[in-house]
Amino acid sequence: MISTAIRVARVGSAAELAAAILMVAGFPALMLAALVPSVPAFAAAAAVTYLADHYLHRKGSYLINRLSKVRAGLSIRFLIRQLLLVLLLARLSLADNLIYYGAIACFIAFYGLQAPHGALVQLIRNRRRMPVATRNVDLASRIRIPDAPPRGLLHRSAEKMLHLDLFAVAGILLASQVKSALVGFIGIGITVALATLYVLALVPYVRGRKIPPNAEKVLAAVDDWLAEYKPETVLYFSGSKDSAYQVNMWLDTMEKLESKPLIILRERAILNSLAPTTVPVICVPGGVHLMNLDLSTVRVALYAANVGKNIHLLRVPTIKHVFIGHGDSDKLASVNPYSKVYDEVWTAGRAGRDRYAIADVGVRDDDIVEVGRPQLAPIQTWQGVPEGRIPTVLYAPTWEGWDGNPGNTSVVLAGENIVKQLVQADPPVRVLYKPHPFTGNVSKEAGAAHRRITALVQQAAAERAINTRFIADTAAQAQAKAELERIEARLVQLTGSGGDRGDEAVATRDGLVDVARHEEVARLRAEWNDAYWRSFPSWEHRVITGAEPRLYDCFNVSDAMVSDISSVVSDFLASGKPYAVTDSAEVGVEEFKRNNTAVRAAVILSNSASELGELLGAVRAPDADRLAEDRKELKQYLLGPDEPTSLEQFNTAVANLAVKAETRNVGQQSRDEAALAESEAELANAVPGQRMPAAGDTDGVGAG
Repeated sequence: MISTAIRVARVGSAAELAAAILMVAGFPALMLAALVPSVPAFAAAAAVTYLADHYLHRKGSYLINRLSKVRAGLSIRFLIRQLLLVLLLARLSLADNLIYYGAIACFIAFYGLQAPHGALVQLIRNRRRMPVATRNVDLASRIRIPDAPPRGLLHRSAEKMLHLDLFAVAGILLASQVKSALVGFIGIGITVALATLYVLALVPYVRGRKIPPNAEKVLAAVDDWLAEYKPETVLYFSGSKDSAYQVNMWLDTMEKLESKPLIILRERAILNSLAPTTVPVICVPGGVHLMNLDLSTVRVALYAANVGKNIHLLRVPTIKHVFIGHGDSDKLASVNPYSKVYDEVWTAGRAGRDRYAIADVGVRDDDIVEVGRPQLAPIQTWQGVPEGRIPTVLYAPTWEGWDGNPGNTSVVLAGENIVKQLVQADPPVRVLYKPHPFTGNVSKEAGAAHRRITALVQQAAAERAINTRFIADTAAQAQAKAELERIEARLVQLTGSGGDRGDEAVATRDGLVDVARHEEVARLRAEWNDAYWRSFPSWEHRVITGAEPRLYDCFNVSDAMVSDISSVVSDFLASGKPYAVTDSAEVGVEEFKRNNTAVRAAVILSNSASELGELLGAVRAPDADRLAEDRKELKQYLLGPDEPTSLEQFNTAVANLAVKAETRNVGQQSRDEAALAESEAELANAVPGQRMPAAGDTDGVGAG
């Protein structure tokens, strides 16, 4: 029942739910205490509302946001409490007492200070919001960007300002109890003085050298850096915060480009979610600012998503534009008609080319280039299940999508059946459940099914942990956990604990990457991954969410996978391992394979998952795996050949397209110069006509 209430209230825990109930119930209690009247009861109810409100703000509770939407925001709640305090004084027959007038004057003055405080906070934030935010771009040597105000001044500033009334409220309550106005006026004085000091502390940050340069100077500095750096290949991306993974998957490839790379982002949320990289990054939220940037040296632009904001760069004719996508699958998104706006579309293998031909959406075959998938390099080829270890099966379903198609995900109709059969398999297997991060975002049924699947895996893990058939090497696990702690401590030193990172202006100023540190972090993350898998038994079922361990790390420790139609299936083929795909819409095996290239070497599951035995059989007895050769052929068809490597193919494609762009630009320049020369020649050869007077002409007078 509590878990249901937590979901309905959209709070994160039972403690958060309790705080919400206490805060909501506290205000009627305040009114009742004021009407009775009872100073101790009022003080107790006020303390509850203060503490509950503070706790919910610190937790970032959804309820706080909802209260603001229904005009019961933070300021209103404080005002109501103060008005009820005035009511309490009146009910205590203190309306003729100085403390009564002092309380009213205090709260009027206190709220009078809210306006300049709020205005200053907003002005500081607006002025420190850069028109262009960057990483790995040296702006500090070109413009002066001052330090940010202390975090304590701006972080949750409205809440801090309003809580300064605590001194006045406490003093007034004490004064009404002991019948002495002095203590009340001391509290009032402290509140008004602190609020005034808070306002004055903000003033220096809206004047003088503490103000960052204006947009014009920042943009000029960025153009100056661009002219010096001379970027040649741009990765362009726009999207929501949740789509940051789509650009993150290309960072390693961009770092290994043979031409000068640059990443252009359009949303600050994406910049804040961007993984560490050595590639220069420019975040330009404004379309006009982007179109005014000096990108004259760029020859190739790569697009990882089809979004409306792409038009702001697509309009540049000196650049050749390429759709590279963020995965390779048989979903309709992989053959979006929008793709025909690009000069080229790059696919992993022949399958991508054929998809566009079948879809007939206007993308010409001549404009498609097969470049492989550079991101798949970390995926290891299967060598069979190591001796002495039970097989591991990864269940990695995709999410429900936006359209409600039952064929999008297996989670709703098949997920529980799949997991039940895997955890009950004999001989046993280990289950890793790694759901798509968007699961449950759209469909409540998908969210509920995900929670049930998670519970199944966790229950099976608990039962296996006490089963004497499974023996853990506690010493090895303890050593691995110690390694994890050491690595994590070092990573915190290198990357920070996620605390005060300054504001956008400071992040732009100090955003140059330390290459040595970056390389050490990469090495430590690889060591972390190795230690993570050794920190628990190789037979232990696991639910894996979050960024770490990554999906490809899960591929490498698995011997088989169950998934849905998505790029995950195509990527898993790089391992050569057996896999199964769920026909959740139950269109039938033949139709399913005909419509989805990536499943042609898969075991096809119905929603009952009764076909799982074939997948497990292929894992346990590779010699009897009837689909092994089919997987090899399909891998090359979907992902391209192993040689040359995908990175080599990608770099070649970039270089070839850059040549095409340069050829076009040179040709255009030649035509412009020829047209100008022709125009100048015509002007030089032209003789202005002169009308000679004819015989008998006079100055307009007849000879008469």
